[in-house]
Amino acid sequence: MLIDTHCHLDAAEFAEDRDTVVAAATAAGVSCIVVPAIEAANFAAVRACCARYAACAPAYGIHPLYVRQAGEQDLVALGEWLAREAAGPHPPVAVGEIGLDYFVAGFDAPRQEHFFVGQLKLARSADLPVLLHVRRAVDQVLKGLRQSGVRGGIAHAFNGSRQQAEEFIKLGFKLGFGGALTFSGSTRIRQLAASLPLDAIVLETDAPDMQPFFIGRHRNSPEYLPRIAAQLAELRGIALEALLRATSANVRAVLPGLAVPRV
Repeated sequence: MLIDTHCHLDAAEFAEDRDTVVAAATAAGVSCIVVPAIEAANFAAVRACCARYAACAPAYGIHPLYVRQAGEQDLVALGEWLAREAAGPHPPVAVGEIGLDYFVAGFDAPRQEHFFVGQLKLARSADLPVLLHVRRAVDQVLKGLRQSGVRGGIAHAFNGSRQQAEEFIKLGFKLGFGGALTFSGSTRIRQLAASLPLDAIVLETDAPDMQPFFIGRHRNSPEYLPRIAAQLAELRGIALEALLRATSANVRAVLPGLAVPRV
């Protein structure tokens, strides 16, 4: 079973052929796609996407690169949305995409941290795992997690050190690997993907972004997840079937909402 733990299927890049994209992913063997929100303005689009496609499961949160235009009312809206959707036909499986990004020029660290901490509190209150965006801020994110008491989640597109990876694992997190591992020059990511405990790894595409090497600059899509998985299995020197069984079990362990039959 293949699960794409991070795909922005609601994005404008898929507006013209979303049905075809989902059909292609399903035909390729992708059984589930987790669709994270990035701001309050696209909560409804994520919900609509997951209502239309049985394979999709939603997560709601405010991405660190979108906190510039967010206000306290957005945190209130997120809390209300999580509570309301929990009783709906497509309940959220996580709070996300949330985190910290200290890479983009002009970042406002205090503002990002305020929204990160606020969303961790909401996740703990809702007893939901979190989907983390972590760029150039791994230690700061780990500090926030240790203080929050959240139930774990996924560190999306992990690109930290081995020691940092082990700290996430201690806190109940799985580490997301996707297209970056298909580049021969991504030495550290490939080493981590090959050597970390198998029970700590999950698969993702981050489509339409983070294109794998084999598609060049074309739009990324969840249909490419099997090829990413095949390259990861080769890196680890194990059978693809064994990798798929393990990563699927890992996702269901860290996102227990996926174990509930979806309607």
